[in-house]
Amino acid sequence: MWALTVAAIIEREGRFLVVEETDGVSPHRVFNQPAGHVDPGESALDAVVRETREETGLDFTPEALVGIYPLRAANGRDYFRMCFTGTVPDGAVAVPEDPAIFACHWLTRAELAAAPLRSGLVLRCLDEALAGRRFPLDLLAEVRAER
Repeated sequence: MWALTVAAIIEREGRFLVVEETDGVSPHRVFNQPAGHVDPGESALDAVVRETREETGLDFTPEALVGIYPLRAANGRDYFRMCFTGTVPDGAVAVPEDPAIFACHWLTRAELAAAPLRSGLVLRCLDEALAGRRFPLDLLAEVRAER
C-alpha cells in the first residue's frame, strides 16, 4: 500500500531551506526538505503547510506543485511524494517545533549535493523546481489521504 507524503521547496537568495533529521532507520543525520506524511482526511496542501510549520516553525504558502514522485524508502515502505514550491515570510528565522528535527539550514544546491540526503528525491525535486517545473495548485484541491 502506498502512503502519501508532501515536501516543500523554499528558496531565499540562492539557498534552500532544509531540515536535519534521521531517516528513521539509521542514527545518521541526513538533510531533507521540510516534509512529512499526509494525515487521514487531510488535504495535501494542508499537510505541506502543517509539516513545514512543525519542522521549521515557519508559515509556508504553497505556490505550485513541482511533481509527484514514487519512492521506496529506507524503511522498505512505498510512498508517493508530492513536492511543492512556495514561500515563507521574509526574514523569518526557522526554528524546528518537531523534536525529531535537529536543526534547520539554508543550503545552496551545491552544498546539498555534497551532503548526506534523506533520499535521491531531495535533489531531483530541487532540480526540477530549478528547471521551472510547475503545475497549478488547483490540480490538487481535492487530493486527500484516505481515512
